[in-house]
Amino acid sequence: MIVTGQESSRRSLFRRGRPEGPLSRPGARGRVVRESLAGYGFLVPWLLGFFGLTLLPMVYSLYLSFTSYNIFSPPKWIGLDNYVRMFTNDPAFVQSAQITLIYVIVGTPITLAAALGVAMLLNYRDRAAGFFRSAFYAPSLIGGSVSVAIVWRAMFASDGPVDSGLSLFGIDLGGWVGNPALVLPMMILLAIWQFGATMVIFLAGLKQIPKELYEAAEMDGAGPWHRFTAVTLPMLSPVIFFNLLLGLIGAFQVFASAYIISNGTGGPAGMTNFITVYLYKRGFADGQMGYAAAIAWVLLIVVAIIALILFRTQKNWVHYAGDNR
Repeated sequence: MIVTGQESSRRSLFRRGRPEGPLSRPGARGRVVRESLAGYGFLVPWLLGFFGLTLLPMVYSLYLSFTSYNIFSPPKWIGLDNYVRMFTNDPAFVQSAQITLIYVIVGTPITLAAALGVAMLLNYRDRAAGFFRSAFYAPSLIGGSVSVAIVWRAMFASDGPVDSGLSLFGIDLGGWVGNPALVLPMMILLAIWQFGATMVIFLAGLKQIPKELYEAAEMDGAGPWHRFTAVTLPMLSPVIFFNLLLGLIGAFQVFASAYIISNGTGGPAGMTNFITVYLYKRGFADGQMGYAAAIAWVLLIVVAIIALILFRTQKNWVHYAGDNR
């Protein structure tokens, strides 16, 4: 076939006008490979940390939970004996689980309520709002430290400021730290005092609620309580779900404050012997690493079940923007 000059020119223009693919340019394929290698190179530290410090230790601890292991001798396979012992022949573990559940069930909702209340107050305050946000947030930064646990123990001791202040009103409790009936409420108060991070998240959620909704509700004759239940809570439900999930997980992991306040004994009368403290005592004080690993996996399963329940039930009370439910 003979191609005339004019047709050849048109075909040449057509080829030049076609868009080139990302790999059709000279050196493009090599650049893509280099970028991919660079990306995987940046992932290497995380992958090493995940497999070396998280996944492999978890798998090994699962194996140890089925063994009798005291660090100084090789693990000995005993099957489900650790789990059977935990639920049938260990009253200390049952008490520890009960105390932990009370701490979680009581402390978490009160902490959320306190954080939400303070966040709502700060949401309507413009003057010195930054100072108050920082002041309320600061305890959450240092609340889990050893120094704060020591100070908290001194404050609630028999001759501490709290007991001395209550004695001025004729209330003589004899100290909270050594009282089995008061040491757990003292631990819950310490958890509530650290509501700053939760408050900041609530405050950010409140800032995102359109003011037009409140104005429309007010025009319809809704009072403050009705506006709170009909506007604030539904619009804030995703944030409540997020804070509730993190709060529950964090409450199950309480350790440092309970260990310091009880001097590592879990006393008085085992009332600060949370599951994490009991796990530490069994593993590192008694050398029962296999049994401690089994306790850790039971704790993980309980937290996972609670998280699953929250995710499955959120469709009944969590409302997202644009949701037609």
